[in-house]
Amino acid sequence: MATYESLIKIKGTVGGLVFYELNGKNVVRKKSGFNKTAFKKSPAYEKVRQNSSEFGHCSKTGKVIRTALDAYIRQAGDPLLYQQFAKVMTEIKNLDLISERGKRTVKKGLETEQGKALLKAFTFGTKANPGSEMIMIKNNTIHFGQNCSAEEAVIVTLKIDFEKYTADSIEKSIPINQHDEINFENHFLETEIPIYFMVLKKNGDITHMGFV
Repeated sequence: MATYESLIKIKGTVGGLVFYELNGKNVVRKKSGFNKTAFKKSPAYEKVRQNSSEFGHCSKTGKVIRTALDAYIRQAGDPLLYQQFAKVMTEIKNLDLISERGKRTVKKGLETEQGKALLKAFTFGTKANPGSEMIMIKNNTIHFGQNCSAEEAVIVTLKIDFEKYTADSIEKSIPINQHDEINFENHFLETEIPIYFMVLKKNGDITHMGFV
């Protein structure tokens, strides 16, 4: 990009150059070689198209989950959380070894043990991960570690539609009262794989949050 001085102001394309005004200055640059038609059809752009498709899928999936949990994660104190969450969505998607490149999904990645572990390890800003309190969900039972000092647990069960990019959620608040385990109801079909998000509170303040 370069600026130019001329008695005649030019706007538009002339040959291989593009003339326009930017911040009050006359600017000229070379015409981009990018072609939308070629991008959609040319074999040379195949890998770029695959990456673009998967990137869009991960971004949309991350946004759906974050939106469903917005009331809590806005308290995480991290303005760049969306970028970090998009990154972990990509890492989980990469664990889909079944689908062909360009069609790999977060859903398939979450069906692996590594994918589940990545999601559970994700930390929301300044809030500690519930895993540090030795929490485990098995057979619709929440198991708390002996050192858990929280007074209340809020569990949000998410069912994600990875094709329509929508989410259904059920939220339940459970007083811990020094119990080491609490049963809860699964509101979705057994064939559906839910995502569990837990918030721990003490004196009304959030101390931990994350996937379990």
